[in-house]
Order: sequence, then structure tokens, then C-alpha cells
Amino acid sequence: MKHLLKMLDLSQQEILDILDLADKLKYQTKHGIPHPILQGKTLGMIFQKASTRTRVSFETGMYQLGGYPLFLSANDLQIGRGEPVEDTARVLSRYLDGIMIRTFAQEEVEKLAEYGSIPIINGLTDFCHPCQVLADLLTIREKKDTFDGLKMCYIGDGNNMANSLIVGGLKVGMEVSVACPENYRPDPAVMAFAEAREGFSITDKPLEAAANADVLITDVWSSMGMESEIEARKIAFQGYQINDDIMAAAHSDAMVMHCLPAHRGEEITAKVFEAHASEIFDEAENRLHAQKAVMVKLMGGDQA
Repeated sequence: MKHLLKMLDLSQQEILDILDLADKLKYQTKHGIPHPILQGKTLGMIFQKASTRTRVSFETGMYQLGGYPLFLSANDLQIGRGEPVEDTARVLSRYLDGIMIRTFAQEEVEKLAEYGSIPIINGLTDFCHPCQVLADLLTIREKKDTFDGLKMCYIGDGNNMANSLIVGGLKVGMEVSVACPENYRPDPAVMAFAEAREGFSITDKPLEAAANADVLITDVWSSMGMESEIEARKIAFQGYQINDDIMAAAHSDAMVMHCLPAHRGEEITAKVFEAHASEIFDEAENRLHAQKAVMVKLMGGDQA
């Protein structure tokens, strides 16, 4: 594992290794045990999309690991004024020990990895969100103890979250069901991966997808960069909501997760959100621990 670019690149064992290390780092964090594994290392963080959880969790995580996080706004970099990604990658590789980038095009992340000589971490693209899904998997395993025999159901837009959840869920052995409108399905590459494996189903009927689910997950109907589509999407996604009916279709002890920010009353009701707030905010916290594990794996050398 040289980079974290997308869930499709990871093997089942690599995912489990990250989760196991995240468990250990979380224990040390909670018990005040210092773990300066990345002392003297610097992580450059390029942001072309706004962020709350990604920026704070990576900055805090790098600090707790003994390293230095360097915030790099696209507005302040030459990449924001037309410098090719491949040139930026080669220059920053001379200064930094790793790069985390949160941007629009997956191609930018892939080019950084191709032309740079340091680890690249995908903090989010329009195609995928591997850091979030690793945190999601960590949370599921914490609450359910295992992935074996579990059914994960995603309801909503076939976006970057759907793409990564499908791949991650199937790779760790869960059954994965998805409900989304016909015109808003996941990426073709993800669909090809999923349809070649057992345990995957997709439908335009949320209640059907939620039947006997152990984990229910959703996301906003309109992600960043889709502001012009908000009204059309509100119409297209009517009914694609985690609500009392969906909860009744799932197992009685089903957990609910949301990557946040949440739009109560759209993709999830306020009642369901608050009833499962402890799970949702544990999930948010686990961004910190999962990402620390990724940074250690990629930048920690022998200490990993």
C-alpha cells in the first residue's frame, strides 16, 4: 500500500489492517498514551473543496502522531492558477512526507500519485471518499463486533459515498443493498465491480433495499458542486429517506450512519437522526482514528 486513492485499490486484508491499527491508535488516544510515530514528518493538505471534518481530523491526527500538518488552500497554490498537477506533485514531493488532497476530479489524485514520490491520500473526490468509508467500517465493526452475516443498506444518491461504501462493504464480506433513482446510480466502474460479486443488489425501491438490514446509511441529495441541481434533485429523491418506515423494514437493532453534514427532513428525518446520534457522531470521531492509521501505514515506515 503506497497510497490511498480509492477503495477499489485496497485488498480485504489491507482494509482490515488499517482498521486493526485504528483500534490500537484509538485506545492510545483515549487513554492518553503518547504515540509520536510521525515525529518530524510533514503532511501537506490541499483543499479545493470546503471541509469541516476532513481538515480538523487530519490536522489533529497529524499533531497527535507528532508530525506537522500544513494547510494548503488551492487559492494560495500555483495549482489554483493553472500549474499542472504533475508539476505540483514533483515540487511538493521535495518538501513534504505526504499529501492529502480534497478536490473534485479523481484524475487529480491519480496524477499526484503518478508524478509525485511521496504517499498521496484521497481526502475526497467526486468519485470516492475512502477516508470516510474506512471510518464507517471501523464504526460498524465496533458496534456489531464483526462484518460476517451483516447487511448494509445505502439509500440515496449514487455519489462518491455510495461508490466507496459499495466497494468497502463487499470487500469486507458484508451483503450490500442500494436504493437510488435510475438516473442517479453509482459509477459504472463500481457497478461492474459490484455486479461481479455475490451479495450485491440495487433497486429504486428503498423499502425493498432496507429489508432485514443491519446497517442503514444515507447522504445528502445534493453534494458540493451540484448547487444548480438542488431543486431537480429534491423532486428525484422524494421517498429516498431514512424514516420510521425504513427502520421498521430493517432489523430492530439496525444502526444508522451519515457522513455529515445532514439535511434533516430530506435524506433522514430528525427523529431517526437524533435516535441514532450516538452512532453518527462515533462515526464522525472515527474519521480521526482511521485517518491516523492510514497516515501511519503510508508515512510511518518500520513503525507502521
